[in-house]
Amino acid sequence: MKRIQFDTFLLGMAVVALTLGGCKKELQEQPRSTYTPDFFTTQTGVVGGLTEMYAHLRNIFGQGYYYNTLEVGTDESTYGQSADGNFLVMDLTGQGTINSTTSRSDVIWNTCFTNINTASGVIQYGSGAGVGPALISEANFFRAFDYFLLVQTFGGVPLDLGAGELKFNTKPTPTSIRNSVQAVYTRCIFPDLQVAVSNLPMTARLTGTVTKPVAELLLSKAYLTYAWWLKNPNNIPTYPDSGRTDPAGHDASYYFQQAYTTAVNAIENPGPYGLQPTFYDLNVGSNDRNNEEMLYADHTQNSQQYNGASLTYSNGAAPDNFSYWMQNWNYPVMTSSRSSTSWTNVNSVQRVSLQGYGRPYIRMAPTIGVFTNTFADKVNDSRYDGTFQTVYRADYNLAGIAGPVYNANFMPVNPGDPVLSFLNDEPVGTIDFSNSVYKSSVGAGVLPGRADFVIDPQGISRIVFPGLWKISNYRTDNGTGLGNPNSASTRPWTIFKFSELFFIAAEAAVEGAATSAVTGTYANDGTAYGLINIIRARAGKWKYSNANAASLVADNSAAMVAATPTTIDIDYILSERSREYYGEGYRWYDLIRTQEWANLSTTYEICGKTYGDHMPVTYTRTITPNLWLRPIPQGQLDAMQVSAAVKSAYQNPGY
Repeated sequence: MKRIQFDTFLLGMAVVALTLGGCKKELQEQPRSTYTPDFFTTQTGVVGGLTEMYAHLRNIFGQGYYYNTLEVGTDESTYGQSADGNFLVMDLTGQGTINSTTSRSDVIWNTCFTNINTASGVIQYGSGAGVGPALISEANFFRAFDYFLLVQTFGGVPLDLGAGELKFNTKPTPTSIRNSVQAVYTRCIFPDLQVAVSNLPMTARLTGTVTKPVAELLLSKAYLTYAWWLKNPNNIPTYPDSGRTDPAGHDASYYFQQAYTTAVNAIENPGPYGLQPTFYDLNVGSNDRNNEEMLYADHTQNSQQYNGASLTYSNGAAPDNFSYWMQNWNYPVMTSSRSSTSWTNVNSVQRVSLQGYGRPYIRMAPTIGVFTNTFADKVNDSRYDGTFQTVYRADYNLAGIAGPVYNANFMPVNPGDPVLSFLNDEPVGTIDFSNSVYKSSVGAGVLPGRADFVIDPQGISRIVFPGLWKISNYRTDNGTGLGNPNSASTRPWTIFKFSELFFIAAEAAVEGAATSAVTGTYANDGTAYGLINIIRARAGKWKYSNANAASLVADNSAAMVAATPTTIDIDYILSERSREYYGEGYRWYDLIRTQEWANLSTTYEICGKTYGDHMPVTYTRTITPNLWLRPIPQGQLDAMQVSAAVKSAYQNPGY
């Protein structure tokens, strides 16, 4: 019998009331420590199990150490000045080894299998509760969702947790057998999602619950990922090694076509979902839970109970949403001067609970290539301005500090004025980094006639860099002060966006899927070029400039479309995905799916760890084939009561 030892398999996670979007209709259930088969034969049990499934998302998304595994080591991110071993090992530049102990992918192994077992309980016994198939199909969705995370990360994983394949398990067992990758897809992920697509409603039963279009997005992405796995263009090894063949005899092209057809159907029949008018509208905190955000791990500032974590402080652990801390530099160390004639330090930028600011951690940093290559167009394309905090403004008044305050060139800065700006491009003139007169505490430079200190793109370092505006915290309860900048974010962490359907269909088209004209609101010719230009045209529309902190109404969509290459290849798809989803935890999965990880991430540039270091250094990563899979966590191996040889065979090769 195939069994797996993990005590949490028999424990439903404590079920908490989960607020969804501030709607009057909420998912609520009393906490429980265990689930039994009888429990799932009641309506209370089914709803309780489903509530846990939505709640478990908060133990994965927004968890900063798991987030690290999806960004550091890619072309998007490297380690920051304050990185500990969790981040250093992921960079693959010789500062530790990813292994069963150091890999933080244990976050999903531990969380997903618990939730999978709960989902199996609802699916197996829920029909006895007299609930309709739509409700039970939410469990099908989440079981497929978690298995999809696991199979991408670890390769083949167990479908049998001790009671039979995809059966609810009630007791820990001492052994485990891993199924093949194709078995996980074809015996669980695809069937579960096909059931979900058939049974789920077009509109959510409660704010934030899953629907048919949400299931179609996941199904299309699973088809796409499995198609690449079958194609295996760079001969990357898989495990367990069962050959990259499909049990039904289909090839990669079949699944690329399935991905395209499923994604396009969701675009043409979107239900309540759609693209926001601008990239700013999509990401500004005041517009959270908009119709482009199809699935999210929810939080709230209105109730500590429903938030699942403190509203005033965080120690950096799930279920808090604290990922944005990781790539947030220590901006409060910036100083200006009390005097206009001699430098007398005053902290002009305070730590504040506002979008773009919040708690600094400096564990991660963007590479220079992000600014010089990925976001080369910062004028037409609004996504650079809508992704990064590039201007840090004086807010000393919120801490009770009175002006006047003076900055570069001994020019005054009032509350709201720029104290430090990251330049879009290299300046025509020379930046004075000497700080012989105007003493930037963070090693920034001076340009004539400007009150703000500046750093150019080539001066981005591991200690000073633009923060992530789009995923950082947003609160409306700060009053007239600094708020709670040490707390985790109370914003939802968005997992699926409607925009990704266009990318999935475009990627499948690049890989040979037959295309057809897309009808409905987002009409286009259905080619990769047409689909990508829907996204690029939106990116050209401006509503607000974060850099200027002012309205900016502009439509550069024609220029954006004109700049799109007529022949779209996979590298261009990946570049566009990075512009659209930078820093949101997509990147590692995108690169391993397409097997472009080593091609795009082996080298990167960044300056050093000390203030004032503006000398770019090129670093080289060692990305070996075994790293396409993460190691099975040591906790799982320790729990298995089997021989050392069996444990060794259970672990992925190379670890």
